[in-house]
Amino acid sequence: MKNSYIFTSWFMFLGYWLLIASLTIKILINKKTRNSTIIWLLIIYTIPLIGILIWLLFDEPYVEQTRIKLIHKIWNQNNQWIKKIKNYKYILKNTNSKVASPLFQLCKNRQGLYGITNNKLQLLTNSQNIIDILIKDIHLAKKNIEMVFYIWTPGGLADEVAKALISSAKRGISCRLMLDSAGSIKFFRSKWVHIMRHAGIHIVEALKINLFKTFFRRIDLRQHRKIILIDNYITYTGSMNLVDPILFKKSSRIGQWIDLMTRIEGPIATTIGVVYSCDWELETGKKILPAIPKVHDYPIYKKKCNNNLIQVIASGPGFPEHMIHQSFLIAIYSAQKQLIITTPYLVPSDDVLHAICTASQRGVEVIIIVPKYNDSLLVQWASRAFFSELLESGVKIYQFEKGLLHSKSMLVDKQLSLIGTANLDMRSLWLNFEITLVIDDKNFGDNLASIQYEYINHSKLLDPQSWFVRSYWRRILEKFFYFLSPLL
Repeated sequence: MKNSYIFTSWFMFLGYWLLIASLTIKILINKKTRNSTIIWLLIIYTIPLIGILIWLLFDEPYVEQTRIKLIHKIWNQNNQWIKKIKNYKYILKNTNSKVASPLFQLCKNRQGLYGITNNKLQLLTNSQNIIDILIKDIHLAKKNIEMVFYIWTPGGLADEVAKALISSAKRGISCRLMLDSAGSIKFFRSKWVHIMRHAGIHIVEALKINLFKTFFRRIDLRQHRKIILIDNYITYTGSMNLVDPILFKKSSRIGQWIDLMTRIEGPIATTIGVVYSCDWELETGKKILPAIPKVHDYPIYKKKCNNNLIQVIASGPGFPEHMIHQSFLIAIYSAQKQLIITTPYLVPSDDVLHAICTASQRGVEVIIIVPKYNDSLLVQWASRAFFSELLESGVKIYQFEKGLLHSKSMLVDKQLSLIGTANLDMRSLWLNFEITLVIDDKNFGDNLASIQYEYINHSKLLDPQSWFVRSYWRRILEKFFYFLSPLL
């Protein structure tokens, strides 16, 4: 009995340290930043059993192997289809502004496509106005409507969109709706699922959560895109989920969510449609590649009056690796005069943080606008851990006070704009399915600058002197939540 106990104890002891050793080796050989590697090792060694579980759930970069192979196959097939667009010279342009050239060159080399021109762009900032325009477009749809959202929460304005979709489906329009399982949990528990499916709307629950899949996929891998496609010609994307901002998370008492959406008419819908097609095929196994628009289809092509150039960057497992992270870095390093960033969640990678600080130190006016109050307490405190280094480098940090600023944008020298769904945090940079528009256009940049300055008018500039004399307990909390930053 005694020998059996000793044997079991030694077996468990050796097994435990073999597990710790194997995880240590795995963390060290993964392509991680030095700080992230050190933090994960500290977590595993200081709280061993809990730390191992947290790492397996939130950091081990695995997806089901069959799924990852399928994503690669779908993307490669669709990428071959994208290359056919090169034959349509009337929508392509190979010359960029000086500040945009490096980023567009990266997109061309990694995604195989030049910038697409002859699009009509519109920036939308008022949620009621966005929904009103969207509902009008839905009612005018002639062929198809495709949507993907991270969050769809029933109630208020969201119900009006649902009713419009039902009306269009009943008159024969093909309607597809893809929603993230975790983000849209309230939708999938509501009556709307049955009502909309009964009307003929195809609804897919993306990255469905269940206990079994927890052992085969990171539980925080999410479908974070927000895309609307109508007739393969009109497209929306940006930061807004399908929610009523007045009702959404009202109990948090942080105010109304402030979003930024881009509505585009033109051929860029084709490339965004390919991204949607990849996501749809991954979840359903069915291919729905959009048709390439012809020059005679829409008057906008004939006018040749739109000089904007747009690239679409899609990220997520199976898509070109680290494209959004690379794009942010190149955009920041391209800045010569001014860089303005808006993000609700500021937990940048070491490389992005260094690029922002370096830009300020070489004379670029760098402005970051973040919400003063956040819906995530973890992120709110972790973000502050980066303030000191940013302020020491001369970065101006504005804290928005009129609600939760949810807009995700980057403006370089009022010429190069990046707008989409990606936050400046670890999940958006490395993990989630995201989409970002890269727009090379001075007029569009001026419009975005006006919106960003409007945010600044409702913000308070963080005073460096006051910040550096903050209480000691605040510093401890910031460092503690920074310690958890790999989970954010």
